[in-house]
Amino acid sequence: MKLPFPKIFLAVWLMSAALFSCTKVQISNPVIPGWYADPEGIVFNGEVWIYPTLSLLWGDDTLRYAKDLQRTTPAWNQEYNLQTHIDAFSSKDLVHWTKHPAVLSVENVPWVSYAMWAPAIVKNKGKYYLFFSGNDIQNNEQTGGIGVAIADKPEGPFRDVLGHPLIGQIVNGAQPIDQYVFRDDDGSWYMYYGGWRHCNMVRLSDDLTQQIAFDDGDMFKEVTPKGYVEGPFMLKRKGKYYFMWSEGGWTGPDYHVAYAIADSPFGPFNRVGTILEQDSTVATGAGHHSVIRHPRTHDYYIVYHRRPLGRVRANERQVCIDKLEFDADGFIKPVKMTKGSDAE
Repeated sequence: MKLPFPKIFLAVWLMSAALFSCTKVQISNPVIPGWYADPEGIVFNGEVWIYPTLSLLWGDDTLRYAKDLQRTTPAWNQEYNLQTHIDAFSSKDLVHWTKHPAVLSVENVPWVSYAMWAPAIVKNKGKYYLFFSGNDIQNNEQTGGIGVAIADKPEGPFRDVLGHPLIGQIVNGAQPIDQYVFRDDDGSWYMYYGGWRHCNMVRLSDDLTQQIAFDDGDMFKEVTPKGYVEGPFMLKRKGKYYFMWSEGGWTGPDYHVAYAIADSPFGPFNRVGTILEQDSTVATGAGHHSVIRHPRTHDYYIVYHRRPLGRVRANERQVCIDKLEFDADGFIKPVKMTKGSDAE
């Protein structure tokens, strides 16, 4: 016997489906509590993840002392709150976030002593690879640079893969920090990185644990755009390569993000304009960003840090998210920083 489906259940189901698909929720900036910076945003399995730098309020003397020690004790690190671990945050709706503390820490990276920051992460062959900057080296006699850690899950725990930096030398004037790992449509893996106003590009092996030569035999290619300071990011959209970076001083109010558009991952990257900068009514020091694409609406969002109005200390930074939009010609519209923005 065929049973009629109760009409009231059908009506409730249809109303619920419409509400889920159409209702907008309000992103509240900052999106995560506490002082964090340099956020790497990425989508894993339909969920948004953010891996930021722990932006702790140490003094310059404390940091210099830590560098002089080269390797501090865990107790000393805890007492002075140095950047000895990386937290992660996950969300299904860009509003409610779950904290995953210490997904990577110095206990699992023996060559890092006093600073771990600017994470970048990718998924490859079922594993998660977390790249990070360590030790803030100032010359090629010091140990430090860009490392890589691996885990089975995005929340870790991550462990160091190599026992030493993947890139640990200053090449072409670029301090080995602020890495971003990019996979092109042909399967090639590239890393863009560099501080001190120089940006290098390197090629990575399929397992992401080795640097390999480009087709012409080069190991490093400098791709520094005009105005570049640090924080490179690459986005490919409709066959074009959108290369972005931060300009200005990260400790000051004028930190901002600029971009270029190229036909190749190698550039040339000719500066188009500024897309994110301070707003006297919202925040200052806006920069060191990443870009995500919403897993359901496919809208683009910029994930970045900024400094609240009235705050002047270098590490008083918070992670925020706002819409990233393109005009009809494919140029990026200037981002309007908000105290909150709509998300589906």
